[in-house]
Amino acid sequence: MTTESPVRPQRAVEELDRVTIRFAGDSGDGMQLTGTQFTKTTAVFGNDLATLPDYPAEIRAPTGSLPGVSGFQLSFASTDIRTPGDQPDVLVAMNPAAVRTNVNDLRDGGLLIVDEDEFSAGNLKKAGYTSNPLEDGSLAKWQVVKVRITHQNELALDGLPLNAAQKFKSRNFYALGLILWLYGRSMETTIRWAEERFGRMPEQLDANVRALKSGYNFGETTELFRTRYEVAPAAVEPGTYRHISGNEATALGFLAASVKAGLPLFYASYPITPASDVLHELSKLRNFGVKTVQAEDEIAAIGAAIGAAYGGHMALTGTSGPGLALKSEALNLAVMTELPLVVIDVQRAGPSTGMPTKTEQADLLQAMYGRNGDSPVAIVAPATPSECFTMAIEAFRIALKYMVPVIYLSDGYLGNGSEPWRIPNLADLPDVTYKYHTDPETFSPYRRDPQTLARPWAVPGTKGLEHRIGGIEKSSETGDIDYDPGNHHRMTMFRKERVERVVNDIPALEVNGPATGDLLVLGWGGTYGAITTAAERARRRGLSVSSAHLRYLNPFPGNLESVLRSFKHVLIPELNTGQLSLLIRGKFLVDAVPFNKIAGQPFKIAEIEGKIDEVLGLSGPFELQFGPASVLGG
Repeated sequence: MTTESPVRPQRAVEELDRVTIRFAGDSGDGMQLTGTQFTKTTAVFGNDLATLPDYPAEIRAPTGSLPGVSGFQLSFASTDIRTPGDQPDVLVAMNPAAVRTNVNDLRDGGLLIVDEDEFSAGNLKKAGYTSNPLEDGSLAKWQVVKVRITHQNELALDGLPLNAAQKFKSRNFYALGLILWLYGRSMETTIRWAEERFGRMPEQLDANVRALKSGYNFGETTELFRTRYEVAPAAVEPGTYRHISGNEATALGFLAASVKAGLPLFYASYPITPASDVLHELSKLRNFGVKTVQAEDEIAAIGAAIGAAYGGHMALTGTSGPGLALKSEALNLAVMTELPLVVIDVQRAGPSTGMPTKTEQADLLQAMYGRNGDSPVAIVAPATPSECFTMAIEAFRIALKYMVPVIYLSDGYLGNGSEPWRIPNLADLPDVTYKYHTDPETFSPYRRDPQTLARPWAVPGTKGLEHRIGGIEKSSETGDIDYDPGNHHRMTMFRKERVERVVNDIPALEVNGPATGDLLVLGWGGTYGAITTAAERARRRGLSVSSAHLRYLNPFPGNLESVLRSFKHVLIPELNTGQLSLLIRGKFLVDAVPFNKIAGQPFKIAEIEGKIDEVLGLSGPFELQFGPASVLGG
């Protein structure tokens, strides 16, 4: 390799407010790593950002096939943003399959960077092409930049004691280096990470760093790019920030609740996409006294957690939709025994195994009613990746105060997505309190607190507090088995009202925009960003549109009905067939309009804008468009 200083072409520099980039390639091409490292560098630079990782449903689909395409999309900006973007401005495609499954999402005139070396006859056939799209004019509406990434990466690694397959694995670093150069990002964050990650594999470390620098230098010397781009840092509230995913924030939130309460945290889980990362993150926190168990199945996991709750621990179990179904019988036991258990459900597309790596919001009714008998639990749901932290604390605050199981409804979009997070001071977080009963003279297992209707928490082994516990109906005070019809009615109503009284402990629903008007767009969970942004855009167009987002789903905030009745129309976008709209219509007799997308992908802002126009009579019926298969675009 030459050591001479390269001749650097003169570049125009264009300043942009926001950019959306998608990296796409085979599942073995390291697209998640590439996207994550670009995200970390961008976070250090100071941009606001939002990400959308997306994985194939198959563990390892055939190389070069359409089902095997993996994608990572991020949007970064000099202003506040809430979504990873509707359409990419840039698509980095590592093979023909990545082009075929993603290019139709790229905005007209957008930049398409491809690894030209991978467009062989065999790979084109695997992707379903009958001709080479780089040559047949089918990509004419985009700016296509052909880069021989594979070849140039091999040249950069010449002389290293690595075989061809090992060198091939570094080409994602070459692509990353090129994009870092294109947007004026430093390589240092990635180099430091590589030194930590590959420190014990010096040859692989050298290869990755060489590839990164070579991609960066190619951008510096090539004449393929006449323009570089700059996105200035965002103005943010002072503080210490870190880049965080929803699952990471969930784990840290439950840890914070444990520290605030001064109770040890116990987490039992069976691995399941997309909730497994919560187990991974909590298992790293043993120095805080966190105990984690990877159980043999879903039922064993919740059984262990119930045992921990009975034993006086902060008890937590986690899963996704199929696992919540398996846990339902044991969750009923927690309802009957009135123990403070929290169940995480990071929702994914169903039914059954469904699409394990795709997001959905279809477990709301299962969380509400998916148990035998009248078996109420409290339900909370974060709205953003960073909000997973605060709502995790809320889940335990409610569970401990009311001695009630709580379901924490996240989803794949939130769990895998990420954004900047301002690290809070522990002292500023809400108090999480508990009370063990210790006095035998005043103890009766089901004697209730007059305010919360919570029964006493009696830790096993406390002298004088011996009592019966189990799944059979209890006498309303002694806890003895009791089949009396009047007692069963009374206990059922106690369990119902106890959850309803949680409403006294949650904030009123806030409205974004005017408090009254023509249309309220109501949402919950990961639809927050798209809903809020769409409503803001509608107001900028002069429309009378506000939005509100539910973090508490059982019970609903106390002012929800008054908010609903303050608007002529209510629109509820959901990633299901209309579950929240069913609850709202049934409880409040409000003619809420459902807007449902069940594609395994989040809403685009433009989709909600289109439905807003329909509801307000400004356009005809709005229909979701599902074009050619796309990894991220539906």
